[in-house]
Amino acid sequence: MSRLLLVSNRLPVTVKVEKDSVSVVRSAGGLATGLRRPHERSGGVWLGWPGDVSRLTDAQRAKVESQLEAMRCVPLYLSASEVSRYYEGYSNRVLWPLCHYMVDRIPRQDRDWEIYRKVNERFADLVVHHYQPGDTIWVHDYQLMLVPGMLRQRLPDARIGYFHHIPFPSSEVFSTLPRRQALLKGLLGADLIGFHTVSYVRHFSGALMRQLGLDTDIDRVIWDGREVRVGAFPMGIDAAAFESLANDAGVLEEVATLRRKAEGQRILLGIDRLDYTKGIPRRLLAVQRVLEREPAWRGRLRFIQVAVPSRTQVEAYAAYREKVDELVGRINGLYGGVHNVPVHYLYRSFNEKQLVGLYRAADVMLVTPVRDGMNLVAKEFCASRPDEDGVLVLSEFAGAAAEMDSALIVNAFDVEAMADTIEEALELGEDERRKRMRALREGVKSHDVHWWTGSFLNRLQSLPSMAERKTGSGAEALELMKASPRLHLLLDYDGTLVGFASRPELAAPDDALRALLAKLLARPNTSLSIVSGRPKETLEAWFGELPMSLHAEHGLWSRTRPGQPWRMLEGVSFEWKASARPVLGAFCERVPGSFLEEKTASLAWHYRMVDPEFGAIQARELRLLLMETFAGQHMDVLPGDRVVEVRPHGVHKGRVVGEATQGLAPGTLVVAIGDDRTDEDLFAAIPPGGLTINAGHKPTRAAFRVNGPGEVRKLLGALFS
Repeated sequence: MSRLLLVSNRLPVTVKVEKDSVSVVRSAGGLATGLRRPHERSGGVWLGWPGDVSRLTDAQRAKVESQLEAMRCVPLYLSASEVSRYYEGYSNRVLWPLCHYMVDRIPRQDRDWEIYRKVNERFADLVVHHYQPGDTIWVHDYQLMLVPGMLRQRLPDARIGYFHHIPFPSSEVFSTLPRRQALLKGLLGADLIGFHTVSYVRHFSGALMRQLGLDTDIDRVIWDGREVRVGAFPMGIDAAAFESLANDAGVLEEVATLRRKAEGQRILLGIDRLDYTKGIPRRLLAVQRVLEREPAWRGRLRFIQVAVPSRTQVEAYAAYREKVDELVGRINGLYGGVHNVPVHYLYRSFNEKQLVGLYRAADVMLVTPVRDGMNLVAKEFCASRPDEDGVLVLSEFAGAAAEMDSALIVNAFDVEAMADTIEEALELGEDERRKRMRALREGVKSHDVHWWTGSFLNRLQSLPSMAERKTGSGAEALELMKASPRLHLLLDYDGTLVGFASRPELAAPDDALRALLAKLLARPNTSLSIVSGRPKETLEAWFGELPMSLHAEHGLWSRTRPGQPWRMLEGVSFEWKASARPVLGAFCERVPGSFLEEKTASLAWHYRMVDPEFGAIQARELRLLLMETFAGQHMDVLPGDRVVEVRPHGVHKGRVVGEATQGLAPGTLVVAIGDDRTDEDLFAAIPPGGLTINAGHKPTRAAFRVNGPGEVRKLLGALFS
């Protein structure tokens, strides 16, 4: 196993100061637990902020650093200003509400971005300082979204993973953020980007399409010449540890005490950080509604709500606490008595044993966030019920709902429906309760935090390294071309010699391109072929007078010199075309802005003028429909740059290479330049000793790469210098 460099905002430790002594204690959270084993086994290091140590003496700080070093933890110290602006500011006042769909809570002015960027840069610099070739880097969460991109610039060959522990919002919500593109580009520095659920993956893919024009092909996207993988990895908990605690004698004694004090009442339980995403006010209103409409429950319900203090320095959290306090007071005032109140509100932290005691004592667990990345409390509750009893009421807006369908799933925004579900949970029969809890526990135990860690790291470390995927540069290709006594150039047109236009007819060759081609044809011992998907009529009109060979519709039609008639490949079947035309036509009608281009033997559905995200979704649907409808017929369905093309099977650019290079003088260097999937057939057919150049960022078999039509023209123009 390669050495693991873990990067998170906080180190998995707590610095404790007692009188004159100071100690470093490991945290017990899910992330710390899940990563401890691979961290220790790999001999790696964990980098992050150790918390506020500004009040420590020099001697105490030295002792802390010594203990951290023994734990293979590397501290990155943050000033009070950085904590205020990077962490409490941009991370928790901007990114946190944005990702939880609370756009109205985002400050009107973007004041803390620069500090966020600089702290991310400090994290990246610290990683680089400790990096050794072969290390695997795993960056965690929204506080460090720029770090993968910064690392890619500094360590281009490193293996980098990133995991987003909170929701990723829909592309429409994400687009409200002023720095949206910078954050996306930061994440795309990783080789593997992980989210809790498939829906978050879909939202991320939508943001890439809408903001950067990148189409995600199922689980991968091409960026900056690299293939970036994206996947769903639902995080788990240390289920075995919670189950063991639930059987602890001290915990069982606490459970008995809780039940005895409840005096025959049914216990409802909520355990949350006091955060506005957790839905506590609506949950309280739902409990109030149960008491209001069903008087029989008054005096028979005890709702224990644990609210762990959180981000107390952020103004929005202080206002939220006041709101919760008022609701608790109102409900207890309405339905409480001298000897009992319905809501037992506890604003403090609890240790794990105390929490497990509450989990095991509860009749119904209410986990009803209005938005949550995963919510591990739901899983902790199930792991803490070896008695296979208890009912979980779970919000559909928690990531955990995608896995835990044996819970009672509820819309956390619908107070009336939540009240109905609470009553349903209270009245559920024993057999049904146990059936549901058994299914929930099975999932929680089989997909625990160790499974989560292993599944992500195994995927990341199985990906080919950047060194294995590296291609040569345009400068290297130019030197080889200049050193050759003779050249034959096979050039794609769209995306290689010219950029893409909204409609095919708008991408006609400009005067500069015409002059460049004429100059190449006049260069001694240099010949040229255009190999394009364009119709033969278009190529003839644009280049018919130039002394070079033309190959249209991906090689279906060829003409080797001016004045020669066009010849079509033999044995090509068009039988499918009449049946496929109505299918593509139907998509033109349902997708405004798209249109159909018909060639001799192929059909192309263009969607360049369609909303990028919607167009990409429709293109994927069209490809699937065509492949299902015409399975077994002599046709190929090809995705291109904002186009889906259907062409005869066996017609591809590779078939022109033999004819285009026939009769070349010995020692001629054959050079193929193209930008998309259709050009991979051309590259594959280039004879040994030839030279292949990709003009873009997609995965390629080409040996060299340049960045788009501008660099292709510079490369060809440099042949004369």
